[in-house]
Amino acid sequence: MKRRRFLTAAAMTAALSAFAGGVPAFAQAPALDVKAILHDPDAPEAGNPDGDVTIVAFLDYNCPFCKKAAPDLDRIVKEDDGIRLVYKDWPVLSQASVYGAQLAIAAKYQGKYDEVHHALMGVPGHQVTEEQMLEAVRGTSVDMQQLQEDITNHHEEIVALLGRNMEQGDALGLVSTPTFLIGPLMASTLDYQGFKDTVAEARRRHAAGERVE
Repeated sequence: MKRRRFLTAAAMTAALSAFAGGVPAFAQAPALDVKAILHDPDAPEAGNPDGDVTIVAFLDYNCPFCKKAAPDLDRIVKEDDGIRLVYKDWPVLSQASVYGAQLAIAAKYQGKYDEVHHALMGVPGHQVTEEQMLEAVRGTSVDMQQLQEDITNHHEEIVALLGRNMEQGDALGLVSTPTFLIGPLMASTLDYQGFKDTVAEARRRHAAGERVE
């Protein structure tokens, strides 16, 4: 099921501004930069950093389809040691989604992005509030005082990363979450078999020379 996003880059800028200071406007209609999408040094990753297939996951913490796909995505990454997973927090569904993305990315500075990401994905529903997201993060092993300090101290870096994610989504023409780039392929909600089949097809195309660097 496709759902057109309603939080534009400008709207996300306003949402981020509500949390801390002024935020510069994001660039409009950027050109597609495959290397930047696949190899942003600040984007959280999981799986094998040297894997032969990269999955880039554009996700929103208020997206029920992202949450439905999350366990199967985790499973395929754990079972297939040739997969590199790149997380793209793409908070396009609500201002609360922006808040959740900030919490997850800030946890990266404690080395706990993955734990917070899974906690937020585990909150059911599609109208999750900021308070519910914060409560979910409190249930993790994250140092909450340090988290808040990191949100403040690394605000510019967090905004810049989210801005790049938004620009990349625009360049790709994305309109819904989740979106998964799997090698040269693009897919939406997948179950375990869907991930497995798509990864296999990506490997087949890679062997045939359809390579994405």
